[in-house]
Amino acid sequence: MDGKELHILGHLEELRARIIKTVIAFIVIFIIMFINVQDIYYWLIRDLDQKLAVLGPGDIVWVYMMITAVFSVAALIPVAAYQIWKFVAPALKPEERRVTLWFIPFLFLLFLCGIGFGYFVLFPTVLGFLTSLSQGQFETMFTAGEYFRFMLNLTLPFGILFEMPLLVIFLTRLGIVNPMRLAKVRKLSYFILIVVSILVTPPDFMSDILVIVPLLVLYELSVTLSKIVYRKKLLKEAI
Repeated sequence: MDGKELHILGHLEELRARIIKTVIAFIVIFIIMFINVQDIYYWLIRDLDQKLAVLGPGDIVWVYMMITAVFSVAALIPVAAYQIWKFVAPALKPEERRVTLWFIPFLFLLFLCGIGFGYFVLFPTVLGFLTSLSQGQFETMFTAGEYFRFMLNLTLPFGILFEMPLLVIFLTRLGIVNPMRLAKVRKLSYFILIVVSILVTPPDFMSDILVIVPLLVLYELSVTLSKIVYRKKLLKEAI
């Protein structure tokens, strides 16, 4: 083996070690979440006026596993991000290591903000609106599986979409995007965000507006942050 092959094997071994640590962390978090899944379940349905129905014993296990998996993945984000950072850190300059390390807590916080927006703002508003349509006409009964699937469809996408400002800052620092380019594709970006909003929400106008407006605000915030980062980058290069 020559030096290049040994170098590649060393990277693969390091990657394998990072993946194993991430998987072990996920298993530990999953076990902890599953032990407390009933408490999490009762907290999630605390404002619901009716009991959820299940169509079979398998549904109970599926709901508990789904809740456990979602909360486990959310809790795993900072761990997985740190393992990725440790893997790429040797190739970064000292200043780049320090800056990228700061991205990890903000990555987790923005994910939580997105989930919080979906759960505390969008989900109860949309659910209340849709159930109000059935008053006096239908007897509403939710199955546990459909209820939590509906909840996840309205919350999880926003955990990802709220990462947009951080992603734009990161790509601006790498020189992949800049504020001028973001401004040029503003109309296309608006169109894509509107399509995403319509796809992840129920087919009613109010839900679409509740999603579209925050996403467009996030995009404009991303452009503003990109301008700040880009300006600082130019000043540093000029020195």
